[in-house]
Amino acid sequence: CAAWLAGHDDYLIVSHRRPDGDTLCSGAALCSALRRRGKSAWCLRNAELTETYRPYMEPYMEEGSAPHAVTVTVDVASEGLIPEGVGAPIALAIDHHPSNSRFADNLCLAAESSSCGELVMDIIRELCGNLTAEEARLLYIAVSTDTGCFQYSNTNPHTLRAAAELIEMGADNHEINTQFFRTFSHARLKLEGLMLSGMQYFREGKISATLVTREMLARCAAGESDCEDLAGIAGRAKGSLVSIMVREIGPGVSKVSVRTKPGYNASDICAVFGGGGHAMAAGATL
Repeated sequence: CAAWLAGHDDYLIVSHRRPDGDTLCSGAALCSALRRRGKSAWCLRNAELTETYRPYMEPYMEEGSAPHAVTVTVDVASEGLIPEGVGAPIALAIDHHPSNSRFADNLCLAAESSSCGELVMDIIRELCGNLTAEEARLLYIAVSTDTGCFQYSNTNPHTLRAAAELIEMGADNHEINTQFFRTFSHARLKLEGLMLSGMQYFREGKISATLVTREMLARCAAGESDCEDLAGIAGRAKGSLVSIMVREIGPGVSKVSVRTKPGYNASDICAVFGGGGHAMAAGATL
């Protein structure tokens, strides 16, 4: 993959719809590395980018709308997750979702990785020989957010070794952990309260489910930045093996996020509804 990237130029790096820290910061780190190799590289100005990630993305986001020669997706599992306005073909997909639909001309897939950040870290090493402190910071955000600060079941020894190396290379884990996992707006705390007070249980508590409606968001004065990483809240319930969050995102349209404990496959559940993801974390749109 690194050799392929070295052999091309003029890149647009694309994040997925409702972007999270992994798709955004992995893409930004790759963009930085490509520029170090003398390439022209920009990240898509994703219309759904939240204020949480904007400061990290600004140096890398495209400045105009001119077409680019090579389009690369990062952490995008299927065509349906590509933002509107991104034209075909997709020359390369860099991903860690085992359910990847093989939509790109070329695919670099590391299904054993807990985050795309780990894969991009390896690619940058091959591409440039090392990582800068800025790239380490971006990739630590990618790895930590996709593992829930290393709490989710997708965390493995490789994840922790990668995080340790990123800290050694300049990522400030204390600052990042405080910002992303220990600091919440008043609106977010109020929204969590509404979600928890309305949580429902099925199958003797083995399934827990929360609902987030647009009316709830309005009551809390909550914006998109307040809605990041809500999917894991229902899974806090003792005895829950499958947790579900249904979030209303438009008239007649909802996003379903499923989280599971070992023995239950979230991706198989969501595939019934046209979605997918990982065994322990997946989603679908209804």
